[in-house]
Amino acid sequence: MQAVPDPTKTNFPFAPARLRRTVLDMAYAGQTVHIGCAFSIIELLAVLYRNHLQFSPTDPASPGRDMLVLSKGHGVMAQYACMREIGWIDDAAVSGYFADGSTLKGLSDSRVPGLEVTSGSLGHGLSIAVGMALGARRNGSNQRVFCIVGDGEMNEGPNWEAMLFAPQHKLDNLVVIIDENGFQAMGRTDEIIALGDLATKFAAFGFDAVTIDGHDEAAIDDAVTSLLGNGSGRPKAIIAKTIKGYGVPFMENDNIWHYTRLTDQTYQAAIAALEEAR
Repeated sequence: MQAVPDPTKTNFPFAPARLRRTVLDMAYAGQTVHIGCAFSIIELLAVLYRNHLQFSPTDPASPGRDMLVLSKGHGVMAQYACMREIGWIDDAAVSGYFADGSTLKGLSDSRVPGLEVTSGSLGHGLSIAVGMALGARRNGSNQRVFCIVGDGEMNEGPNWEAMLFAPQHKLDNLVVIIDENGFQAMGRTDEIIALGDLATKFAAFGFDAVTIDGHDEAAIDDAVTSLLGNGSGRPKAIIAKTIKGYGVPFMENDNIWHYTRLTDQTYQAAIAALEEAR
């Protein structure tokens, strides 16, 4: 069995305000989009990397690491921000985002060390995560698999097949986190395909499921800790109620920031908003 790195020895703070500033810097430097959907998962990623993910700070491909599958791959700037804190990417990668020769993509890409999957074609990450969890179980590994999906992405059929498979195989090393920010690319999820009570749906499929405030770091930590420690033998689901664009008031709950690029003025205004909130 592979030795599992201990996350408690890394001591990275993963401060959400700093992570959001990195997202802004990347989006401004590369004149890219998807700021709002990166902001909604900042606290989720911060807590996972700080308190739960087992990884090596010197080797993103360490054999005993936990797996983090970012199925909503368009939120990848939030994960890049965490990877910068660890040292897996440097300041030049941030300031050179999307410049000629940049190795970082606008969607999660498994060729980037630290990213487990290539995603962005939505609805497939959970199936991959289920396969990883089954593989770890069959290999006798203690590795856990965390999968972050968007609520709009839950419209995709393969997710529901994966949700049937995971309880059948008692994959209690799988934690699915739904970023329920209420929006998808073209509008509100309730107006496109209403999802109803996702916790009830996951429970009906055989998951241990809870609903939390996805920006409350203590609630996130408690949910992950209690679910993984309950000994039920069932896979886990956390429905995280979040706000798209959270942290910058003029971006919050405004779906225009799914595809809007920063100008000089909005970049400075967003930075000022982060500073004011400290």
